[in-house]
Amino acid sequence: MQLTNLNMHVAELLICGRDPGIMTTEQAHAAMQLHIDCTVDRCRVRCRARTTLVEAGKYVLDERALPC
Repeated sequence: MQLTNLNMHVAELLICGRDPGIMTTEQAHAAMQLHIDCTVDRCRVRCRARTTLVEAGKYVLDERALPC
């Protein structure tokens, strides 16, 4: 399969060690589901997604939550 500009961003969401950059809330939600077994301290995608959702007011962190 050839990666196009359209699905290149999706492919980058699969790599835990690479920061995917700015995300929409929809992309962040999808990333959180893709990386459901990851932790924010080890997965840059999940960290970026969580930060995006928190900043958008779509996700509320527990006071005990660790920062990314």
